[in-house]
Amino acid sequence: MRLADLFAAEPERVARFGGTVAGIHFDFSKSLMSLADLDTKLVDTGRVRSRRDDLCSARIVNVTEGRAATHMVERGVGPEADIARTTRQHQLMERLCARIEAGELGAVSHVIHIGIGGSALGPKLLLEALSRPSTARREIAVISNVDGCALEPVLQRFDPAKTLILAASKTFTTLETLTNLESVLAWMEAGGVGDPIRRCVALTAAAGEAEARGVLTDMILPFDETVGGRYSLWSSIGMPLALAEGTAALEELRSGAAAMDRHFLDTEPARNMPLLAALIDHHHVTVLKAPSRAVFAYDQRLESLADYLQQLEMESNGKGVTTDGKPVTEPTGPVIWGGVGTDAQHAVFQLLHQGTHLIPVEFVACIEPGHSLDPSHHHQLLANCLAQGAALMKGKPYEDMLASTGDPALAGARTFTGNRPSATILLDRLSPFALGALIAFYEHRTFSFAALCDINPFDQMGVELGKQMARAIMDGGLADPDPSTAALIARALPATGA
Repeated sequence: MRLADLFAAEPERVARFGGTVAGIHFDFSKSLMSLADLDTKLVDTGRVRSRRDDLCSARIVNVTEGRAATHMVERGVGPEADIARTTRQHQLMERLCARIEAGELGAVSHVIHIGIGGSALGPKLLLEALSRPSTARREIAVISNVDGCALEPVLQRFDPAKTLILAASKTFTTLETLTNLESVLAWMEAGGVGDPIRRCVALTAAAGEAEARGVLTDMILPFDETVGGRYSLWSSIGMPLALAEGTAALEELRSGAAAMDRHFLDTEPARNMPLLAALIDHHHVTVLKAPSRAVFAYDQRLESLADYLQQLEMESNGKGVTTDGKPVTEPTGPVIWGGVGTDAQHAVFQLLHQGTHLIPVEFVACIEPGHSLDPSHHHQLLANCLAQGAALMKGKPYEDMLASTGDPALAGARTFTGNRPSATILLDRLSPFALGALIAFYEHRTFSFAALCDINPFDQMGVELGKQMARAIMDGGLADPDPSTAALIARALPATGA
């Protein structure tokens, strides 16, 4: 199947494989999927629609943990009682932000946001995409890694007397987060801050755990246990954006997500962008046996997008059993990786164009530039973005290269097979509304893929075993370690023993 032949045979291909929603244009027409294949898959989307209805109604969709998944409620979509409760939670955050702006907590020029996983990746993406030094009200550092090399430079730069801590943990028991929190509290105390826990805000679904660690009740911003970590930036976890750019920015982000929610819930399957993307992903993974998808943002402000999507998709859909616990019979979620254009063109695109792996590529760009420099910067950026998709499809035939070089070896080296699939997502501009819609698009795409595979995208059992064994190693009690691990423990952590 050649893409050029599909375009020739299917004049409606561009229109059928794309659309515009909430200021975002989606073009999936360069996917290696015919319209006939698409129509066949569209017939079999009943499971997606059924689970979509359960998701929207806050019924149990996380079957292994017996929970609903209520991240859409954070955007005002779902049962009225749940929306009312979440609205009250948002108002708590807004009031605390107002107190901070009014100086009730003293001078706050620095904020250290401590979390890990979605509690850090979401805020980091929001700050990089939407906050600029020229507009930010204060400097905010997002710390996730327990490696002190991540935290120490921030402590050396910030003023402890003017620092506010945001401790983001759904359970408030996450070891890495609590370790970093204790180090920041110790740094503040050493810097002359009396009772530094009074300058700590807990963003959590476990208020009791936060209180037990000394966080003041009026400094605890709760969210529901049914909001998963990688879906949590819509809750109080998004507070860094509110502190940097104001609470209105966070509300606009939620509004953009709600617009995509309504599209996903109300639009017929054939014109439903998240579902369409999921069907294509499923085809690429199961039929073409393409195990990964590369995502490249042609906008420096979205440099963390690939990292964010790695967790969203791979933690959600990296599953080996169906919802009833039986082994899956087909591949599940693709490996997500990527980077930023144009940097990536000079690093990994060689493999994408001429390597032996078939890797669908996704380009994300903004039509309106995010800077005031010469327009040639943005023109060149977008030209490169659009050219890469065209080049991946078109390629350069061996015969043409042989005719131009006369050297079979050189002609082979200069041959591009082409016919490599890609998609392009164009935002009119990178506003909080558009970013909210984009992130919600990826959430619903991930959810739809899971439904197609009959897997649960809302648990993450796979992260637990390694964490349990790490605690055992720290306590010097790892039971029956394999010879390799025992030798490594003895070398790296001799005090703990094997």
